[in-house]
Amino acid sequence: MDDWTTSHDRVLAQRNAGGWMFLLEAARDLRTTGAVAPSGRALARLLTDPVDEHGPRPLNVLEAGAGTGSVTRTLLHRLSPGSRLDVVEANPRFAARLRHLVRTHPSAGDRERVRVHHAYVERLDTGRRYDVIVSGLPFTNFAPAQVDAIMDRYMNLLEPGGTLTYFTYRGTRRARALTAGRAASRRHRAVEEVLADYQRRHGTGFSTVWRNLPPATVWRLRTAPPNAVRAARAAGSEANR
Repeated sequence: MDDWTTSHDRVLAQRNAGGWMFLLEAARDLRTTGAVAPSGRALARLLTDPVDEHGPRPLNVLEAGAGTGSVTRTLLHRLSPGSRLDVVEANPRFAARLRHLVRTHPSAGDRERVRVHHAYVERLDTGRRYDVIVSGLPFTNFAPAQVDAIMDRYMNLLEPGGTLTYFTYRGTRRARALTAGRAASRRHRAVEEVLADYQRRHGTGFSTVWRNLPPATVWRLRTAPPNAVRAARAAGSEANR
């Protein structure tokens, strides 16, 4: 058996194990596990595209709600030299799996380059801001106020001109209305309204990955670039004179 075959088999085994782990955790707690399968390759690439778009300069990158690491692996391959990645995961079993991934992945580098935090992103304090934030959190499983707090935290953690990507599954509101009742459907709609407000203020585009299971839409949000921030501050100072 050649090296390629053994490597290929190992990757398939890891993916199958990740899929089963997602199913078990979804059955355990749907609030912290918003899917029944890890993100597919196409979804992971679209979520992490902003990392490549910044070019070869070192970046600070944050991934929140990393799950079993399907997007984390893509990020590790795409990080430019000198970049740092903070991975945040609230589920303790997923966090342990992510730490093992970081220890064994050939692209992870030294311990200071990639760190896994077992925490809620609202409480994360690394002392730095980020050029790119990738979110895998199951927003439609949360209360609207919690989603607002998380999104506000994301925008405050971004550098001027930084990019946030996150995804939502298509058709979930209708499915929830059919299976979970009116109260859950109202909460789902309220969460969508919170997200729509951030999309109106900061959105730069979206794309749908039909090949994902289930199909998912990736949203991009961006903070104002440095020159726009300086101009706004100058205008405010002039108005206050």
